[in-house]
Amino acid sequence: MARTIKIDNVLQKRFSKIDKKKIKEGTRELKVYFLIVCEGEKTEPNYFKSFPLNVGSYVYDLTFDGGGISTKKVVEKAIELRDSSTQKYDRVWAVFDKDRFPVNQFNGAISKAVSNNIFCAWSNEAFELWYLLHFYNRNTPMSRKDYKKAIERAINDKLAGNRSKKTKPFKYLKNSQEMYSILQKYGNQNQAIKWAIAIESQHHGENYSSYNPCTMVYKLVKELNGDSQDLNFEILEKYNKGE
Repeated sequence: MARTIKIDNVLQKRFSKIDKKKIKEGTRELKVYFLIVCEGEKTEPNYFKSFPLNVGSYVYDLTFDGGGISTKKVVEKAIELRDSSTQKYDRVWAVFDKDRFPVNQFNGAISKAVSNNIFCAWSNEAFELWYLLHFYNRNTPMSRKDYKKAIERAINDKLAGNRSKKTKPFKYLKNSQEMYSILQKYGNQNQAIKWAIAIESQHHGENYSSYNPCTMVYKLVKELNGDSQDLNFEILEKYNKGE
């Protein structure tokens, strides 16, 4: 069954002006164009590439770039690729971690993205925080090495009751192409989103490097799931205009 496109009460008044006959589910595919520029070469791209490309009436077109560049360079490349492309993207995302990057570089990258209408799926300290939130609420700082151990422990705990003597313990591989499916099978994405939102609400101001732990990956996940109310309205409005 196709997922219903969600529009909350805040957008209902604006939504009422749209010709709903043109967007009736099943009558037209809504193409949604994403540009996702990542700091990491494989971990983040492999995860996001695993999302379904058909969600309800949406057909996602995902373009990836980046890899092996600093936080600031990720944002700059996202701006450059967007501005030089003949494709008009519905969303442009920069994905990067705090990791060991200097405070001013991390904070500056986020500020630059905001001022240039680039969306940021940043994490402090590491992208793996998003993985861990699929299993429990991690609201105190943790090193990158400890994230690996915690993810392995959480998944192996889930496997404990179903593991045969021949089954090997789960080992987290940073560049794995299987993490999306593993998290879908053993973790809880909806709960991860709720915990990520709760953690974000504890932080205030623009000193983003002090938001530890914290991750904005959930925002991009919601869009790829078809659950972002703002993006849903924008897409429906665009197709109502015949763009």
